[in-house]
Formats: sequence, structure tokens, C-alpha cells
Amino acid sequence: MNGLALPVSKRNILGKKTRFLRHQGITPAHLFGHGLESIPLQCDTARLQRIIAQAGTTKLIALEIEGDKQPRSVFIREIQRNAYTGALLHVDLYQVRKMERIKVDVPIVFVGEAPALKEKGRSLIHGITTLSVECLPDRLPPQIDVDLSHLEEAEQAIHVREIALSPDITVITDSDQIVVKVSKEVVEVTAEEVKAEAEAAGEAEAEAAGEAKKEPE
Repeated sequence: MNGLALPVSKRNILGKKTRFLRHQGITPAHLFGHGLESIPLQCDTARLQRIIAQAGTTKLIALEIEGDKQPRSVFIREIQRNAYTGALLHVDLYQVRKMERIKVDVPIVFVGEAPALKEKGRSLIHGITTLSVECLPDRLPPQIDVDLSHLEEAEQAIHVREIALSPDITVITDSDQIVVKVSKEVVEVTAEEVKAEAEAAGEAEAEAAGEAKKEPE
């Protein structure tokens, strides 16, 4: 484990009444897992906020349920927040078995600088932001770093198949999927600009025709 521990207790308050827990600085949660009956839980909101900041959805947490002799290995599976205030509403926790492989979407983090971007008119296009992998819980990387320093030319891309991971991690995402690509910026032309260019061309043609008529035979 990563030294992350979250003490919780079983919850008897369900449904709409959970709003009273939130007013007391307590966040309702649910624990579920393969072959496990869902267990309603509650935990201190401030403590939970710190764990979320440290663990995200890819680090194992030692879930210490009041009354249990041993902590359970869990991941944070889903976080629900108030759309307006950002306040925590509910958290789903997923219990894993250490010897059972799991499938998780791991966030991709770009590192380094792309030499190709030193030229004007170049930009980075991001294809995907997460990589789906399968591995044992304790082998799951918190993030996957993608080095941009290999991108030296326009239209050059990094594909999923080029990402190097540990042999015990299986990548589920399509290997041909583009992770990031260097693209030449396309200059957008507005309808007004097209009309202006057409009018200018028309005037030039009319002027040329007029000059031709003035020429002696």
C-alpha cells in the first residue's frame, strides 16, 4: 500500500436524509466489489478530501471500517460533487483482491517539450487523455507519462503502441489510437473575407477589361 488510510463507519442513514450528514461534515459512501454485497458507509469529509487529493482513482487505499479487524484494499471509483459549489456529495469505493487483475482507466500526463512546436504555426492535438489497462492492483501506475521530446516534425504523432509499460500491465486501448500529434495550424477564412476577395477579383477583372478597350486597334 501507499500508506493511505481512510477510517469509516457503517451508515444507517439512507436516501434523502443523508443531507443531514453532510451538514455535520460527514460524507456518505458505498463500498462494493466483485462478489461483495454493497455496504453503505460514512466518513469525515475533511479527511476524505485529503485522501481524494492524494489517491485520485488509481492509488490503493486501506479502508478501515469501524469494527473490522483488517483494513480492506480499495480504490476510489466515483466521486459525486455539487455542480455549483463543488462540495462532496457521495463517493463510491471499490474493494479489490490483491491477486485478481483489474481494469482501470489511467490518466495520461504529458512531459517534456516537443521540438516541433518551436516552428510557428504548429500546435498539439490531444487524442486521448486516459489509457485503459489491466493489471494486479498493486501494479497499477497512478499515471502514465508520455514524453513529447520525440515529436520533432509536423504531423508526427505518438500512438498507444509506442507507450512503454511494465510487462505485467496489459493495455486494452486500441494500439493504433493516437495519443498526441503535432499539427500545422489551419488559418480560418471567414465568409466576409471570401466575399471581399471575390469582389476585389471582380473589380480587377473589370478594370483590366476597361483598359483593353482603350487600347488602339
